Amino acid sequence: MGHRNARLNVRGRALLVERVVGVGRPVAHVAKELGVSRQCAHRWIRRYHREGVAGLHDRPSRPRHSPRRTAAEVEARVLQVRREDRRGPDWIGAELGISPRTVSAILARYHVPHLAECDPLTGELIRATRQTAQRYERSRPGELVHMDVKKLGRIPDGGGWRADGGTLANHAARLDKTLIGYDYVHSLIDDHSRFAYSEILADEKGATCAVFLERAAAYFAAHGIGQIERVMTDNAWAYRYSLRDVVGQLAAKQVFIRPHCPWQNGKVERLNRTLQTEWAYRQVFTSNAERAAALAPWLEHYNNRRRHSALGGRPPISRLSPT
Repeated sequence: MGHRNARLNVRGRALLVERVVGVGRPVAHVAKELGVSRQCAHRWIRRYHREGVAGLHDRPSRPRHSPRRTAAEVEARVLQVRREDRRGPDWIGAELGISPRTVSAILARYHVPHLAECDPLTGELIRATRQTAQRYERSRPGELVHMDVKKLGRIPDGGGWRADGGTLANHAARLDKTLIGYDYVHSLIDDHSRFAYSEILADEKGATCAVFLERAAAYFAAHGIGQIERVMTDNAWAYRYSLRDVVGQLAAKQVFIRPHCPWQNGKVERLNRTLQTEWAYRQVFTSNAERAAALAPWLEHYNNRRRHSALGGRPPISRLSPT
C-alpha cells in the first residue's frame, strides 16, 4: 500500500520490476539503487507476480469491513441536521444523542466544510479560516470583558436582495436608490461565562460607545456580574480616548489588543459571527425594524438556553450566581 511519503511512486515500482523481473538483476542490488529496503522490494515484486501491473498502483487504506461504523441512517440524520440547522458537532451530538466526536467523524467522512468557512445564510463554502493555538479563559465573571462593534447594512422596506430571490441581478433595480446606511451592533461579552449584551445603535462614535458600556455594565450587574475589572477593546479612536471616564467609574482597567491582531479579542469577534449566523442572516427579514426587534429575544435565548461548546454544552447563565 502506498502513501504520500512513499519512497517509490508508480513509475519507481515499475522500474524496480523491470530491472528485477525483466533484466534478471538481484533484488538487493536494485533495492539499493532505488533507495528502498530489500523487504520493500520483495513486497512489490510479489504484488507484481500476483496482480500484474495493476498491483503497482496505490490502494485505499480503509478496511474492507467496518462492523463498528455508525449506521447509515444515523449518518444521514447527522447530515440532514447539519444542512437544515447549520450547527456544529457539539450541538448536533446533543440534539441526536450521540458523541460530538462521532458527529465530527461523520462530517469529515463526507467532506462537510467547517461552519466558519460557509456562508451563514446558504451554508455554501465561501472562505477559509485562521486558527490560533493559544486559548485562555479567566477564572471568574467580570475579571475581563471584551467589547466590539459589528457593522451591518440596513434592510430596506420589503427586504433586500435576498428577499428578491437571492440574486444580485434581481437587486439591480435598487442600485439607483438612496443608500440606507448601516446599523452598528455594539456588544460586550464576559470572558469567563460568555454572558453577553448587545444593542443596535446609530453609529460607533466615542460618546455612543461610552453610554453603551454604561448600559452594558448595568445589565451585567443585574445578572450577577457586579464588578468589571478589565475592559478589552481594539485600538479604535472611539475606544482609546472616549471610554476613560466610564471605565474609571466602573473602577476597572482598560486594556488594548495589539494592533492588527483581532484574534486577541476573539471571544467578542466570535460573538459577532454568532450574531450574524444565528440572528442577522438566519432568516430573510422584510424590514430593518423586524430584524432589530428579533435581537433582544435572540440575546435572551443566547444567555439562558443556547448550548455553548466552551461551557460544556451549558448556557452562559449557568456560570453566574443567581441574583
